[in-house]
Amino acid sequence: MGGGNSAIIDLRKVSKWFAKQSGEPLTVLHNIDLSINSGEIVGLLGRSGCGKSTLLRIAGGLVRPTSGQVVYRGCPLTEPAQGIAIVFQTFALFPWLTVLDNVEAGLDALGLPRQKARERAQEAIDLIGLDGFQSAFPRELSGGMRQRVGFARAIATQPEVLLMDEPFSALDVLTAETLRTDFLDLWEQQQLSTKAVLIVTHSIEEAVLMCDRLLILSSNPGRIAAEIPVLLGRPRSRLDEEFGDIVDEVYAALTARTIASLGAFKRSHEGWAQPLPLAPVNRMNGLIEIVAAPPFGGRARLETLANSLSLAVNDLFPIAEALHILEFAEIKDGALKLTAAGSVFAHGNTDARKKLLREHLLSFVPITAHICRVLHERKGHRAPRMRFEAELEDHLTRREAERTLRAVTAWGRYAELFAYDDRTRMFSAITKAE
Repeated sequence: MGGGNSAIIDLRKVSKWFAKQSGEPLTVLHNIDLSINSGEIVGLLGRSGCGKSTLLRIAGGLVRPTSGQVVYRGCPLTEPAQGIAIVFQTFALFPWLTVLDNVEAGLDALGLPRQKARERAQEAIDLIGLDGFQSAFPRELSGGMRQRVGFARAIATQPEVLLMDEPFSALDVLTAETLRTDFLDLWEQQQLSTKAVLIVTHSIEEAVLMCDRLLILSSNPGRIAAEIPVLLGRPRSRLDEEFGDIVDEVYAALTARTIASLGAFKRSHEGWAQPLPLAPVNRMNGLIEIVAAPPFGGRARLETLANSLSLAVNDLFPIAEALHILEFAEIKDGALKLTAAGSVFAHGNTDARKKLLREHLLSFVPITAHICRVLHERKGHRAPRMRFEAELEDHLTRREAERTLRAVTAWGRYAELFAYDDRTRMFSAITKAE
């Protein structure tokens, strides 16, 4: 889409923090400077929990920054404004309303006359490819068509800026590809009133396919760590060498920031309250086996793994991060390389793997040793989950604390370091009788 480089939205020194249980601030976003210019699609990428969605909501006026300022068309933005629309990951349709009524509902805040609102809604329905389904209810539609209703509802407001929070991630691959292509066609043909787009995505290929500029967010706290221009014409092909080069560059930038973030957080809290990724043991086992086997032989590029396993970044990175934290593998330069311990793990039987995981949990994941120490010191060798949750929430957000405790619970149970009863929400030490 043509256009100049004039900024429509400016985020100036934007930070966001929340109060921990201790009352101290927990910074989620720090000192963000970001301009969204006319005529461009900007992508936000980063590991889960780095603040991408929070940043998008701040840009849309749904969340107020703790410090800094959002400026829309030269005026401070303190609440949702006309001219900015958001498409969310979930469809968020009213099940009791028809397609036409759902799209019209998005126009209520504009105060349009009913006939004008109906005309706008009908135009958006036609544009997004839903003509003929005006009287259908959401239950009659496929996931892809329901998301089209979400797009139509946003487009009907004739927004100047469209903010999209993983709009295709809930769809199957083919449906997502179709909807993404249709949207880009409308953008290139200038059939939309929209002048600029900001999209949060976990798919690197999707970002390179769609965006003119990519921003990589680091974690703890979220900062813009890298900016990568995508100087490719449209339509773009995944098979082009230039496309592959940019994908490689993004993977390298993401992995570099991920490792830097993990290291910084571990140093700042002596590792005790390090946030852990949700990586099921069976997935870690499977990834180690795949990387150890031919054709990889112990080292594989993350892009190759993601493509061969049909995994998005949000699915692959937590497993790779877990293996890095446990020192079964090393993430470096966009690749995953097994350590000597990882190679031993790959070829061990179940008992050998449990023993090795037990050793690495106690050596490299301090929260594990802390739980074991508490259990062995307490009378009855039992402790409530809430005790560890409260301790973690002194350093992490509630969501991070919950995710970290879920991860270490699963890993510790598999390694037979301790037992956990979800009904009573109690940890207990494992005795010889068990």
